[in-house]
Amino acid sequence: MAKEFDESTNSVRVELNRLTEAGLLVSEEEGKTKLYKANKNHPFFNEITNMVSKFLGLDDLMERIVKRMGEVEKAYIVGDYALGIDSGTVNMILIGKNLDKEYLEFIKEKTFEKVNRKVDVKILENDPGDIQGILVFGK
Repeated sequence: MAKEFDESTNSVRVELNRLTEAGLLVSEEEGKTKLYKANKNHPFFNEITNMVSKFLGLDDLMERIVKRMGEVEKAYIVGDYALGIDSGTVNMILIGKNLDKEYLEFIKEKTFEKVNRKVDVKILENDPGDIQGILVFGK
């Protein structure tokens, strides 16, 4: 992170510690490495997630998918992004019948061009009821 933001490692560490103390991040030790991720239990987690989604263009992506894909019942963001980790790939699960898979391929390419993130989508006809992620469309 220090290289990416052109900051000293100490400055980055201080900010990560402040965000952890504020409860926005949680950290864990993995060997000699300290890992940080978003605190899903923080009262502002959903609001912050929505702001980040708008910044990255994911809200626009979801709107396009739902309008043009067919009978989308639910849409989830799962995986790293749902855990607050930006790994460069957004994993999604769409639930619905007769969804337009050709359009899905088109919108995945356009999304990469726009937000510089790969999008992986899994389509299910029925909700298994145990999906761990952020429900971004449906009830």
